[in-house]
Amino acid sequence: MLRKTLFAVGVLCALMGALWIAQGLGYVDWPRSSFMLGRAVWADYGTGLAVFGLLLILLGRRLR
Repeated sequence: MLRKTLFAVGVLCALMGALWIAQGLGYVDWPRSSFMLGRAVWADYGTGLAVFGLLLILLGRRLR
């Protein structure tokens, strides 16, 4: 049960981090009324979130 939860949370974190990295690099354009206007800051947050998600996936793989 814990393994499935770690995989699910890890995948969600990794995907959200990838979206934030894409926004930070300029591949995704948000409307001007959005709160995600500081590109470099969101790219940094996305990198941290994606790494955290990948670590959760690796941790889930090591559980039995």
